[in-house]
Amino acid sequence: MTMETATSPRSSRVHPRPWLAAYPAFFRISMLSNIQYRVAGAIWMIGMILEPLIYLTVWTTVADSQGGAVGGFTKGEFAAYYAFLLLVNHLTFTWVMHEFQYRVQYGSFSFALLRPVHPIHEDIAMNIAFKIVQLAVILPGILVLCVAFRPTFEPVGWSLALFVPVLALGFLIRFLFEWTLAMAAFWTTRVNALNQMYFSLQMFLSGRVAPIALLPLWVSDVAQHLPFYYAIGFPVEVALGRLSPEEAIKGVLLQLAWLAIMGAIIALVWKNAARRFTAVGS
Repeated sequence: MTMETATSPRSSRVHPRPWLAAYPAFFRISMLSNIQYRVAGAIWMIGMILEPLIYLTVWTTVADSQGGAVGGFTKGEFAAYYAFLLLVNHLTFTWVMHEFQYRVQYGSFSFALLRPVHPIHEDIAMNIAFKIVQLAVILPGILVLCVAFRPTFEPVGWSLALFVPVLALGFLIRFLFEWTLAMAAFWTTRVNALNQMYFSLQMFLSGRVAPIALLPLWVSDVAQHLPFYYAIGFPVEVALGRLSPEEAIKGVLLQLAWLAIMGAIIALVWKNAARRFTAVGS
């Protein structure tokens, strides 16, 4: 007599997306880590608050000297721009380019490569957890900026509704773009020079130093075709209602195009990059 063990289809079923099942664990660990080091995170956030505050002070001073407005921005509109910029920059930024070199150089990437999910998913979870915890610093900073500079802002219904999906796309563009560039560490190990060049271009072409409408015309035209603007400046201008519906739709299509390009590059380069991984430190 032979006995056969029946296997339940439910018990043998493999989760179709193991990376999705891993997110709750990644997110829980990241939240606990960020809460533990909340003081260090708060100091980092204070630096992020000071940046737009300095640029806002400069541009409001220039507006005063020009009779109250520069390039179609009044003092109150500058204040509204930089208040939204502070929020958008916080919700889209990532530190992955700073850390990637050390992960490769000192071998900590070995553990990530042993997992059955792509390392990018842990980075996304960590990034979102950090943003949630540090909203406790950013939101008071925005409030202080608004009280000190009194922004003028006329909400536009369709534009505000579009802001949330545009912001989400901006985060994904910035994250995938920086993850793409960070993979250069698998070939060069030290990527500080590349990082510095990237961040210099991003500051200037994303709208962080000034709204791109205030840049020279040819620079503004170039910026409107690059991912820097669509990760940061474009969501800010959508929120403020400074774009027409046609301009906003064109911008969303360009966001989707850049997102597809970044995703394709990561998919093509990642396997070759991971095969090249060698820890060079201890």
